[in-house]
Amino acid sequence: MTELRAQPQALVPNPSVLTARDEVARGERFAFGKNWQQFLRMIDDTRIRQAEVSLAQMLREPSLAGRTFLDIGCGSGLFSLAARRLGATVHSFDFDTDSVACAAELRRRYFPGDREWTVEQGSVLDERYLASLGTFDVVYSWGVLHHTGRMWDAIDAACKRVGPGGKLFIALYNDLGTRTKRWHGIKKVYNGLPQFLRPLFTAAVMAPEEAKALARAVLRGRPASYLGLWTQSNDRGMNRWRDMVDWVGGYPYEVATPEAVFEFCRERGFGLLNLRCGGVGLGCNQFVFERA
Repeated sequence: MTELRAQPQALVPNPSVLTARDEVARGERFAFGKNWQQFLRMIDDTRIRQAEVSLAQMLREPSLAGRTFLDIGCGSGLFSLAARRLGATVHSFDFDTDSVACAAELRRRYFPGDREWTVEQGSVLDERYLASLGTFDVVYSWGVLHHTGRMWDAIDAACKRVGPGGKLFIALYNDLGTRTKRWHGIKKVYNGLPQFLRPLFTAAVMAPEEAKALARAVLRGRPASYLGLWTQSNDRGMNRWRDMVDWVGGYPYEVATPEAVFEFCRERGFGLLNLRCGGVGLGCNQFVFERA
């Protein structure tokens, strides 16, 4: 697949948005969009359907027909596509121009010329840009706000885009204290490495956990179940290797306890509708809040 290019945008982004590539070059930010471009080759109907099911289940809405959906940090665009297929009018944006290009490519493939799905570049930390969008029935940001370098400001900005009676679906890295600090260092090292060393570093860092997963499968008499982790997509339609690269490289990196997220959103008029936080380890806690 040739490298994707973002389409011309209707809005001129804040100059801070244009620093993304500079931050990547300086080792201060992971190139999320480059990773998503590789994942785009693997997207098929099965992955798309899995994304639709997981989105509908968490929102507790089998259909999004007649609803507006804001995807903050749209990444590959898979969940924007899922929301659109569920019937929503979708607005997708990302800080990373390569991610914008990925989402635009999925729109071209599945909804060419669609006026109900907008894709553009923007930053959740750009107050003027966010205000220009208005409010939405569903605001979605999975595994994004903790990569802004100003997570709590980003969560606050997302809250402000939710209309009356609307829903906020966010996923944030879990805070595990010293283990979290260790991973902060690992991610910083990854982004300072030359490109050719990064896959080797990722494999070396993840090898202990993968060995444990394989050992558990063997002890249960089901070694094929471990191989299935690599040949099948997960319950969000994602690919295991691309998820690993995203995890090891994902930087900036911030975390939060479920209690802190709950209290922060409660103070802004939200009640908890759905939650998945058990056994996530260093991964993402998922929250669906509803504005009263």
